[in-house]
Amino acid sequence: MTNPVPRRALLAAAALLAAPAPLRAQPSLRLVVIGGGFGGASAASFARRNHPDVQVTLVEPQRAFVTCPYGNLLLGGERRIGQITHSYDGLRARGVTVIHDRAAGVDAAARRVRLAGGQSLSYDRLILSPGIALRWGAIEGYDEAAAGLMPHAWVPGDGSQTLLLRRQLEAMPDGGVVGLAIPANPFRCPPGPYERISMIAHYLKRHKPRSKILALDAKEGFSKQGLFQDGWRALYGDMIEWVPGNRDGKVVRVDVRERVLETEFGTRHKVDVANIIPPQSAAAIAREAGLANDTGWVPVDTRSFEARAAAGIHVIGDANIPGPMPKSGYIASTTARQAVASAIALHRGQNPPEAVYFNTCYSHVGEEYGISVVGIFRPNADGTAIVEVPNSGGVSPRGDLPAQRRLEALHADAWYDSITGYMFG
Repeated sequence: MTNPVPRRALLAAAALLAAPAPLRAQPSLRLVVIGGGFGGASAASFARRNHPDVQVTLVEPQRAFVTCPYGNLLLGGERRIGQITHSYDGLRARGVTVIHDRAAGVDAAARRVRLAGGQSLSYDRLILSPGIALRWGAIEGYDEAAAGLMPHAWVPGDGSQTLLLRRQLEAMPDGGVVGLAIPANPFRCPPGPYERISMIAHYLKRHKPRSKILALDAKEGFSKQGLFQDGWRALYGDMIEWVPGNRDGKVVRVDVRERVLETEFGTRHKVDVANIIPPQSAAAIAREAGLANDTGWVPVDTRSFEARAAAGIHVIGDANIPGPMPKSGYIASTTARQAVASAIALHRGQNPPEAVYFNTCYSHVGEEYGISVVGIFRPNADGTAIVEVPNSGGVSPRGDLPAQRRLEALHADAWYDSITGYMFG
């Protein structure tokens, strides 16, 4: 015998059938995503996988995405450009409308995005993941033209900056000096410059073993410092010299013609190849829309990532101020999912879901030599700040642990394949 349907359920069903159509079905949400990197591509992919009723449009000027993660392995000779380049065809196949154009402006009041090509897009909710802008001129003598001789290789674009730096390393004579200028916090991918040092050393050890690396740093310490320096000593001997800010490591001026890096107290370092990573801010579109504060970054709600300066715009990835969370690819991806879920909930008059954010950041120090740092973050009790969950984080163990290092290098490769597979399908 079947159980009878409760009378209240029958009444509810009858009321639903009798209701006008707009009350029976939620209207489709127009979700526009600006930026097709780790934040934006993850947001578009998550929206289509989990909310197939949502109309998703992704705006990205590049026809393919070249990742910053694993770009350092290209410098070390462990990857080719095609291996870190990803097509947007998989997102199209999932039903995302992909427009290859530059978002030129946002009208938050009208909820419209203006594209450089003249098109205008209306949205119900906007996911803004525009990445960073390099602060040209923050280092005297270093502007966009100078990057053609002293590459930054920090905004991947079409990969040309990374390839330029690679060619310069190949052309440098054995016994030459590679100089790096590393900025103060905050900046994209805190361990990135030190993985770059490692991978350049990996290349030089094989091909130009008499060469040196001079790393001039505006800071007095860095992410995974002990682990990196253990690896440098074990793998590269005295090839690498790291100069912290309190020992005159802050580069304030460059002479592009002479290939000279000048520090705060007037020390001039002549180098053969220079990699200048300048100070950064949120991308121009976020600043010009009035979303950034005087730090150059965008304050956001800790649960929804809605910009504090404009309703309906959720700012993810490197452009926001994430509290103690680093500006990493993993954070961009995990917060993208929270932002999309929150955008949809808010559009439907619901509260954003409870939030927890995960970060795992792998770095390669040499061949089959990986290290990592992990952390879990969430909004505090009153939602005013994002904090690290006590005792949730940690770094790789130190010591002579070759099996551990090989395993973490494999984990790094698996992470990269997994996250890019999720993003681009």
